[in-house]
Amino acid sequence: MKPTPTYANKPTSDNPRDVEAWALAEASRRLIDAGRSPVNEETLRAALQLNQRLWTIFQAAMTEDDCGHPPEVRTNIAALSLLVDRETVARLIDLDVSKLDTLISINRSVASGLTARPDAPAQGQPAPQAVARPPMAPRSRRRTASRRASPCGSPSEATRFKRETGALRGAGFFVR
Repeated sequence: MKPTPTYANKPTSDNPRDVEAWALAEASRRLIDAGRSPVNEETLRAALQLNQRLWTIFQAAMTEDDCGHPPEVRTNIAALSLLVDRETVARLIDLDVSKLDTLISINRSVASGLTARPDAPAQGQPAPQAVARPPMAPRSRRRTASRRASPCGSPSEATRFKRETGALRGAGFFVR
């Protein structure tokens, strides 16, 4: 088993969306750092592999039966994760640091979207009026306690992600 990577910082919030945004920002930071020292191929490989693991977790979460997102959102996230997979594998093959911008841009954009608060009004905008929503059907309780926090259905993957990120509590955007 690979040693657990160390992090310069850890998520400051217990909010799962913030943890997911932090993980994407951390992956971006590592890709940027690897791009600044193109002679260190091991750093680049490690950054690319971390990014690939993160997006694999997101991708797997979209395939779970009890994923709370509508089919269109699941399809879009799955398509984006496939793009990230292809781009990551291409960079692992050619190790061209000049082509990391796509991955960095995707990670930053998604992280930015995760940290945006849809219930917070924009500056100079009036607060949106609350809209009554129909009650949602209760979620299935078939999952066991050990699988509850699992991002991709396997407790070992959840444990590894928690160990690597330092936290994953509850439901975020990707991981429900």
